Amino acid sequence: MPRPKTHDEALRIKLLDRAGELLSAEGPKALSLRKLAADVETSTTAVYSLFGSKPDLVNALYAEGFRRFQARTDAVTLTGDPVEDLVRLGKVYRESALADPHLYPIMFTKAIPGFEPNEEAVALGRANLAPLEKTVRDGVESGVFADVDPAVIAVSCWGFVHGLVSLELNGNLPDEFSVGDAYETALRANANGWRR
Repeated sequence: MPRPKTHDEALRIKLLDRAGELLSAEGPKALSLRKLAADVETSTTAVYSLFGSKPDLVNALYAEGFRRFQARTDAVTLTGDPVEDLVRLGKVYRESALADPHLYPIMFTKAIPGFEPNEEAVALGRANLAPLEKTVRDGVESGVFADVDPAVIAVSCWGFVHGLVSLELNGNLPDEFSVGDAYETALRANANGWRR
């Protein structure tokens, strides 16, 4: 009779979530495999069995953030209206960041000095931009958006959304600023600003 598998997907996700929490709350020095295993009430053997090494764990953390982001993006129904679709994609970007704030720093900042994701993880992160790039390209080709290099529009929109979300996650917005009320208005104004 085979032995039951104890190092399963549920444990893998638990370890990744806790690793992200340690990183975002205490910085890279807090990410000790021994501490991580203790916090999740498992063994360091389980961590090594699931990830291989600390750099592999960090790479898995990076990839997991983009997998979750991709799942949320894939659930968005795009309308074919480039302005409306930019707003929808911007909203899901924020929803994803707020759902997994402990993964956001590893995805978009140099949370761990010297960390470089492997090729597969980089490709996964890059694939997350595909809906934005397609929406912008379609908007330029259909004449809705200005005749500007689609990469300029896409990166500008991404930077705009990333900036607002980062300010919100880091608590850098004024107390009187209600992101929930203003975020969609700001997204729509930004998208409309690219109209021809």
